Amino acid sequence: MADDVVIFHNPSCSKSRQTLGILEGHGVEPEVVLYKQAPPDRATLEKIVTTIDVEPAKLVRRDPEFKEAGLTPADIQTAEQVIEVLLAHPALMERPVVVKGDQVVLGRPPENVHQLLGCRVGGGCCAAERSSIERPQLRRRRRC
Repeated sequence: MADDVVIFHNPSCSKSRQTLGILEGHGVEPEVVLYKQAPPDRATLEKIVTTIDVEPAKLVRRDPEFKEAGLTPADIQTAEQVIEVLLAHPALMERPVVVKGDQVVLGRPPENVHQLLGCRVGGGCCAAERSSIERPQLRRRRRC
């Protein structure tokens, strides 16, 4: 159980798809939680907020929905405030969030997930990552 990997995922987000691709490229089959459809509960959010290696406010997206909800940066200064905001507005959770045992990373950039996989960050150590990074440039012939 401690080695199970969970990704809080939004399939319409390119960073989330890239992070999932890196996991799969390492042979990891994570539990995929579509957090907009199945929002994390308080206990899960508490674990994420207290374990992640970034300040809790970075877990909250500051997109138009943030403003439409009447929120300001003052509303997400503490871990408890972040939890309350994400319980009330799950779509504001920054994605992807990846959990493995007692480790949590924010997949922005997607290469952050390497911390959980035991390989060097940005090391290009998996085929999925290499194929998305090392795309050969096609030469175009000039027509006269």
